[in-house]
Amino acid sequence: MSIGTNKSPEACPAAKKCGGCAYQGISYEEQLKIKTDKVRRLLRDLCPVRAVVGMENPYHYRNKIHAAFGRLRDGRIISGIYQEGTHKIVPVDDCLIEDETADAIIRDIRGLLPSFKIQIYNEDSGRGLLRHVLIRRGFATGQVLVALVLASPILPSKNNFVRALRKLHPEIATIVLNINDKKTSMVLGERNITLYGKGYIEDILCGKTFRISPNSFYQVNPVQTERLYRKAVELAGLTGKERVMDAYCGIGTIGMAAADQAGEVIGVELNRAAVRDAISSAKANGVKNIRFMAGDAGEFLEDMAARGERADVVFMDPPRAGSTEKFMDSVAKMGAGRVVYVSCNPETLARDLKYLKRKGYVAEEAWVVDMFPWTESIETVCLLKSNK
Repeated sequence: MSIGTNKSPEACPAAKKCGGCAYQGISYEEQLKIKTDKVRRLLRDLCPVRAVVGMENPYHYRNKIHAAFGRLRDGRIISGIYQEGTHKIVPVDDCLIEDETADAIIRDIRGLLPSFKIQIYNEDSGRGLLRHVLIRRGFATGQVLVALVLASPILPSKNNFVRALRKLHPEIATIVLNINDKKTSMVLGERNITLYGKGYIEDILCGKTFRISPNSFYQVNPVQTERLYRKAVELAGLTGKERVMDAYCGIGTIGMAAADQAGEVIGVELNRAAVRDAISSAKANGVKNIRFMAGDAGEFLEDMAARGERADVVFMDPPRAGSTEKFMDSVAKMGAGRVVYVSCNPETLARDLKYLKRKGYVAEEAWVVDMFPWTESIETVCLLKSNK
């Protein structure tokens, strides 16, 4: 694969302040080597690690952009990224890993605020209105979702604000108010009010159309996500007869990608907004052999195992903290012949592979997929088989 290295985040004025792109001044080829070597070192006693899957153009890949807003002492409004480990805002107008359309919309929102007298929220005093802006863009569809995160459900002159923003950016498909009225470090609140459009956008991944709401989990790099999920389904070795579990399923992307080659798919996800999107997407795509359940994946599998139910294949895509022993115990009790583990943290992947080994599973191979160029984050997909 040819890999573009004509630009570098070294050119970013926020490079040394933001902390988001850790690999400053390092060629993309060297980054891929560093990441692969790390996974190989962590998994050296567990399984072979195959060639890394990199990007041809590792720039502007993030289709989900979160901008924090603040005000300087001289009254100027700034927007950007929290400095790593702090709540200090580093002003950013253009980012070499963020979607360019999203960055332009954020700049224009910032420009509209004074004329609409929209006050910036102050974390210390709890006063003000606008806290953050979240933008999601469909890579295949081009649809754009704008979520204005407010401390109150009342936006002054909201209809005029929507018209002004859409005049600048007619590509915006929907605008949502997200209400976060709590003193919390969480970006989004639980309540959404749709100002324009449907309140969600759609994107196409692995030949399926997915509904994406402000609170739903959807991988931020769609180009690499497609490669990751196709590799996961390939490793599962489905024949069309298997009962498949898609644990920590989000909006159902892996399960939907696997559904055409499986007998039955069950997706489990704790985030109810994501489950609603998953159910809607399955109906829209006419996928009838998949169902989604809202709940804790470990408890759901534990209940299934207690009832004597089985799954032939388990896809698991846990958060950075990794899986739980309860979940992995349930996988073993169910007698799943194959487990495909998608990991965003090689340290917890290595820990969990060792635990699954004690439960009778052998890690066959792992693939590194570079989902987050210029950062230290590493995505890995690993196949395990039962030796029982």
